[in-house]
Amino acid sequence: MGRSPEKAVPSPEGTASVLAVSPLAADRVRLREILSQGSWKLREASDCREALALLCDQNVSVLLCERDNPDGDWKDLLKATSKLPAPPSLVVFSRLADESLWAHVLNLGGFDVLMTPFEAEEVLRISFAAWSRWQCDFGGSAALAASSGC
Repeated sequence: MGRSPEKAVPSPEGTASVLAVSPLAADRVRLREILSQGSWKLREASDCREALALLCDQNVSVLLCERDNPDGDWKDLLKATSKLPAPPSLVVFSRLADESLWAHVLNLGGFDVLMTPFEAEEVLRISFAAWSRWQCDFGGSAALAASSGC
């Protein structure tokens, strides 16, 4: 019996800017490996302060954030990014991801939750969905909005 074909994971049209925030170098390396597929432009920060500096200087559509960082957590970044003209879609990741965290993230305005260790297909699927939502909200692409069901 043959293997089933791998599912095609969509990739953004053009370049999508992603910021990964984690104190764990291994998580940032894994995200870099995964997001090197397609047209993702990944920036990295090891803590919230570094992330905020990058967010103030550059337009980011997707923010992948470790649940807890040395100088704050995902809620601090969500609050700070809410003041931006086009806040990124926030995806929280954690080894302890569960339904409670997922509900908390969604209730406070985040986009989704990823569990670590990362599975490539899941990271790409959620990153694309988060980027699509950001495009619908702030990208001004009528074609994408129509195809994404916004």
